[in-house]
Amino acid sequence: MSVPTASAPAKIILCGEHAVVYGQPAIAVPVSSLRVTAEVSPNAPGQHGLNLVATETMEQIRIILGENTAYPEHPLSLAAALALRHWQIDSPDFTITVKSSIPIASGLGSGAAVSTAVIRALSLAINKPIETVALNGLVYEIEKLHHGTPSGIDNTVIVYEQAVYFVRGKPIERLSIDAPLHILIGDTGQTALTRVAVGDVRQLYDADPETIQPVLDAIGALVQESRQAIETGDSTTLGALMNQNHAFLQQLTVSSPELDTLVAAARDAGAFGAKLSGGGRGGNMIALVTPETIEPVKAALLAAGAARVFATTLQAG
Repeated sequence: MSVPTASAPAKIILCGEHAVVYGQPAIAVPVSSLRVTAEVSPNAPGQHGLNLVATETMEQIRIILGENTAYPEHPLSLAAALALRHWQIDSPDFTITVKSSIPIASGLGSGAAVSTAVIRALSLAINKPIETVALNGLVYEIEKLHHGTPSGIDNTVIVYEQAVYFVRGKPIERLSIDAPLHILIGDTGQTALTRVAVGDVRQLYDADPETIQPVLDAIGALVQESRQAIETGDSTTLGALMNQNHAFLQQLTVSSPELDTLVAAARDAGAFGAKLSGGGRGGNMIALVTPETIEPVKAALLAAGAARVFATTLQAG
């Protein structure tokens, strides 16, 4: 049995995290160099049903609809079950092996990427296409297990694999990038649960909306300016806006000493701007650089304690 391999990218948020939950816009972009792949193969002799194998977490899950009680709320099993119910078919007899180069629980959208790759692989294996809108909806449902009340931005940018301007509940707007954007991703090496950070911001807001709402509004305005900078190729302005965004996220208490250290190191080494990306409290930060400053900024991040540094380029178009 020969079935094509499916994949999905990571994602980073250039600006607007946390405020997006409150109706403000955000800008997110795919990181195509970091991916999840899902490979389909025949079952081992004696195995029946759909078998899901996650190599990074050493998990193996068997899916037979109506009998899957061992992992009733496991993201892998939910992804497969929702897709099979979407097509109204029984569990097929093959194995999907999931491999990922995306750090887990680090704000890069690994959960949404895994769900997307699994459903795409399943679609190819059974020769039943799935429309992008439907796929996005299924992945969003799985995101609820990861994030509680997800904004929808992770699944959207990963499923469409395009830079997007996102407002919750409104049509997706794809961004036009006037000039290449060179970005370094600094991994703190610390896992972070987005749902915890989102919940803490909610507590801040409920306790003192008069103070927190202006911060959220300021982030929303900053995202509007960032969109213009991206669409005109103004990296200097975009970098300054990223710096401002990080300061606002510090006010929302979602940064950390490790993130702040990496952000400062990147700026001191010549980055246009730097900020945390994603839920915060660990995970990753991003720095906007030029081809000439990639290496010195990367070296500075590693010297400042980054566990890993990834490079990605968003091409114009």
